[in-house]
Amino acid sequence: MASRPIVPQQPRGGAVIDAAKQKNGALEGKNRRALGDIGNLVTVRGVEGKPQQQFSRPATRSFCAQLLANAQTNARVAVENNKRQVAVVVDETIVVDADAVGKGNPAPKVAPKRVTVKPKPQEVIEISPDTEEVTKEKPPVNQRRPREGSSRKKVQTLTSILTARSKVACGLTDKPKDPIVDIDAADVNDQLAVVEYVEDIYQFYKLTESESLVRDYMDSQPDINEKMRAILVDWLIEVHHKFELMPETLYLTILIVDRFLSMKLVPRKELQLVGIGAMLIASKYEEIWAPEVNDFVCISDRAYNREQILAIEKAILGKLEWTFTVPTPYVFLVRFIKASVADQEMKHMVFFLAELGLMQYATTKYCPSMIAASAVYAARCTLNKLPLWSETLQLHTGYSEAQLMDCAKLLVSFHSVAAESKLKVVYKKYSNPERKAVALLPAAKTLLIPSSSSSAVLKST
Repeated sequence: MASRPIVPQQPRGGAVIDAAKQKNGALEGKNRRALGDIGNLVTVRGVEGKPQQQFSRPATRSFCAQLLANAQTNARVAVENNKRQVAVVVDETIVVDADAVGKGNPAPKVAPKRVTVKPKPQEVIEISPDTEEVTKEKPPVNQRRPREGSSRKKVQTLTSILTARSKVACGLTDKPKDPIVDIDAADVNDQLAVVEYVEDIYQFYKLTESESLVRDYMDSQPDINEKMRAILVDWLIEVHHKFELMPETLYLTILIVDRFLSMKLVPRKELQLVGIGAMLIASKYEEIWAPEVNDFVCISDRAYNREQILAIEKAILGKLEWTFTVPTPYVFLVRFIKASVADQEMKHMVFFLAELGLMQYATTKYCPSMIAASAVYAARCTLNKLPLWSETLQLHTGYSEAQLMDCAKLLVSFHSVAAESKLKVVYKKYSNPERKAVALLPAAKTLLIPSSSSSAVLKST
C-alpha cells in the first residue's frame, strides 16, 4: 500500500521566500548564500515514521503542490498497470542566486525528466504497513513464463505406429537391461564357498583349460573308433553310479581316458582296462573312500587281474606326468548353474545334457567351459526359462548366446535320440523320478538340428 507523500517542513533559517515579499519583488536582510552540497540534508520523518524524500532546492507552495500531484498520479498509474513500468523521476539540482531572486526574478522551474526503465525479472516483495501482508509482484505482461509442460495430448501418427510395430517384429525394442545378480551374496559367511577369491579361481580355470584340451586322436588309433569310446563311457557311467562316487570323479575319469588315448596307441582289448585305471586314479584324487582294486576286478567280471590294473595305473600316471589338477566340465557346471539361479529340475536337466555330451566324441573339440555353458543354455531352452541367456550368465561364463549355439544344438540333438539309442544308461538314470524324470521331457525344438544329422548321431551310438 503506497503511503501518502508528506510535504516536508521547512527548517528554521531556510531559504523559504515569504509570499508577501515575493509580490513586492524584494527581500529583507542580507543576500543569502546559494545552496551547495545536496548531501547535507536533514532526515525528516513523516506521520508514519518513514524517512521522506529530501529536496536540495528552494521549495515554494506551488512547487510542493506540483510534487504532491505528481506523486498521486504516479501512484494511480502504478496500481492500474500492476507496476508494469517503473517511472524514475530524475530531479536536477538547481543552484539559485539569492541576489537574482531578490531583484524580482522568479525562481526557475524545471520540469522533472522521466526515464522509463524496464523492470528486471526479479521477485519483489511489498509489505503493507496496515495489514502487514506479504504479496509477490506479478511479472510483467510482456514477459513470457517458461512452459512447464503442455496440456496437449500426444497424438500417435500412423508412421510412429508402423515404426514401433516393425521394431517389435525385428526384436529391436529398447528392453530394460537385465540386472546382474550377485550370486555369492548368500555365501558370504560360508568359509567353504571362498567368496573372497572364487572369481580368481575361475579366472585361473579359464586360462589353464586350454592346456588340458584333448586333441583329435581318433584317426591315429587303428583299433578304436568313436562307437567303442561311447560304449566305454556308457559302462563307466554305470560303474560310477553303482559305486555311488562323486560327480567330480566321473568327469575326471573321462578326461583322463581322452588324454591318455591322445598320447598312446591302445589296442581294442585293453580299452576297458584303460577306463578302469582312469577311474581308479580319479577316485583316489577326488573321493574320501576310494574303491579298492579288487572292487574293479569284480566289476569288470574278472576280465583283468590285480597286476594288470596296477600296471595300467602306473602307465597312465607316467604318461600324464601326474598332472590331474585340471579343470573339467564339472567345475564350470557348478558355477554356471549357480549363476542361472536354477531349481532342482533345471540342475538335473543340465547334468543330463552334460553326461550325454561326455558319451559322444564330437564334444571333445570344445573346451570344458564351453560344454558347461552350452549345457546350461540348452537346459534353459528345453525348460523354456526366460530369459534364455541373462547378463549374469554372460558375465560369469564369458560366452554370448551366439557363441554357444553350435555346441548347444549338438547337445540337444543327443537328447532327441537318447530314447532310441542302444546305450541308455544316462537316459535311464535321468528318467528316475528322483531326478525329476528330465530325460522324458521333449528336446528343445528351437535348437534341434536337421533330421539327417540326428540320424547320423543315432547310428554312431
